[in-house]
Amino acid sequence: VDAIYIDPPYNSGAKDWKYNNDYVEGDDLYRHSKWLAFMERRLLLAKELLNPADSVLIVTIDEKEYLRLGLLLEQVFPTARIQMISSVINPKGAVRASAFGRTDEYLFFVMMGEAAPLPVPLDIEWKVVRDRRAERLRWAELLRAGSHTRRSDSPNQFYPVFVRNSTDGPKFDSVGEPYFGEDWANLKPPSGTVAVWPIRSDGSEGNWQNSALSLRRLIEKGYARLGKWHGENTAITYLKRGEQKKVESGVFPIVGRKQDNSILVDESEYQPVFIPGTQWRIASHNAEQGGTNLQKLMMPGRKFPFPKSLYAVEDALRFFVTKKPEAVILDFFAGSGTTAHAVIRLNRQDGGRRHSISVTNNEVAADEDKTLRKQGLSPGAPNWERHGICQHITMPRLSAAITGTTPEGQPIKGEYKFNDAFPMAEGFPANLEYFRLDFLDKDHVALGRQFREILPILWLRAGAVGPRPELTKNKPIPTMLIPEHNPFAVLVEESRFADFAAELEGRDDLTYVYLVTDSEEAFREMAGQLKVPNVIQLYRDYLENFVINKGEGAS
Repeated sequence: VDAIYIDPPYNSGAKDWKYNNDYVEGDDLYRHSKWLAFMERRLLLAKELLNPADSVLIVTIDEKEYLRLGLLLEQVFPTARIQMISSVINPKGAVRASAFGRTDEYLFFVMMGEAAPLPVPLDIEWKVVRDRRAERLRWAELLRAGSHTRRSDSPNQFYPVFVRNSTDGPKFDSVGEPYFGEDWANLKPPSGTVAVWPIRSDGSEGNWQNSALSLRRLIEKGYARLGKWHGENTAITYLKRGEQKKVESGVFPIVGRKQDNSILVDESEYQPVFIPGTQWRIASHNAEQGGTNLQKLMMPGRKFPFPKSLYAVEDALRFFVTKKPEAVILDFFAGSGTTAHAVIRLNRQDGGRRHSISVTNNEVAADEDKTLRKQGLSPGAPNWERHGICQHITMPRLSAAITGTTPEGQPIKGEYKFNDAFPMAEGFPANLEYFRLDFLDKDHVALGRQFREILPILWLRAGAVGPRPELTKNKPIPTMLIPEHNPFAVLVEESRFADFAAELEGRDDLTYVYLVTDSEEAFREMAGQLKVPNVIQLYRDYLENFVINKGEGAS
């Protein structure tokens, strides 16, 4: 897994989580210990899932548990780099008795291996102190300032630059060679030009920032510029390498040239690319506007307490998955499905094929629990389950986001804003699959009778690309399965391998092939004849393929 984003229960005493099947209340003397035990089990599992070479865990929390969570994260992830961000989610402030109004929450970023936030295009509001100079192409003085400014420090960078004046303004004529003599002031410049030497304001001899050869190249590219005409005191500026990259990457498009051949750029559409600080006060992160109000538009009449701003989750992930267009992102406190929704938006913005895995139970809220029990209902009953968070909120919200229609079939009113503005009714080119964990009959699986139930796992293993294939019930299992729109194939009967291999000819899109055989030798022989990146052996006793521990005493 490349990234895990979770928004766990904040342990505020609002009966929003259970320990040993009972809601934990605010007056429970052991609620902090219970919460830590609850979180530790899940964080240990998260550690097993994260890619140790390059991945990130993002955990949101408020002031109730951030201290304990920080210590727990250090304990579970001792080798990771951990940083905490403060993010304003309610500028108006949530009123709290005898306390300051709460405006922010915290995000812990647990960075594994090489993981680190990447510079991304951000609005100016991400900068704590706005530097308007950074919004323009910055031209640096060619005359060296600061340290090592004397001629003797860089004698090869003491040379004349010959410039001439014209009705349009000063122009470069040529660049001289390094001069090592003492009578430089007596050298005659080419006719019609003056020599500009690296002389400091106090009259002392200095040096240029670049060699003569480098300056000639800068002039040719338009990366050197002359100031107003002041004869031999005419100022010369140039673009440093970082600014050149902004031009060459299209951040500042070239729209023309000045009389001295220096480039003119369009700065009106500039968006800075940088890594922000640890204080985020971003308008789109407002939980009411980007969370509650957005959810009301998608699912009128369905309430979910304290949904995250869609754009806040999107931004947090962007710093780590921008250059991972096929990243796998997990959220095992899926809630209203904001993380998956954010991943779908990120994919639309850059054409990525990132996968989001949302894990949730189907619990009902504490008040709803009491009401349903009074009606004689219990967990598992259809009329109970339809009120659960997964069936009532998570799935309908994600379905609405993708289709652009509410659960009632009406086009969603309103539009997405900020990074990618468009009508919500347009939906997304994404797919959504719902899997419910259930127990399969062990004997039937061992006999290979439940290949249909195992098939979704094979589809997931192959990247979950294309529509999920299904086999018709009450019909025999085919000897081979080669879905037209999926990048995988399955050989069920090894005696049909020759036909199977022939069918695969021309399927350059295949990335996974599963061969069902108990013979290691037969598997190696068949695999050697296939030109597919991943060939995987499936044992006829399908249980063997999914055993986690095969040591002594394992079951």
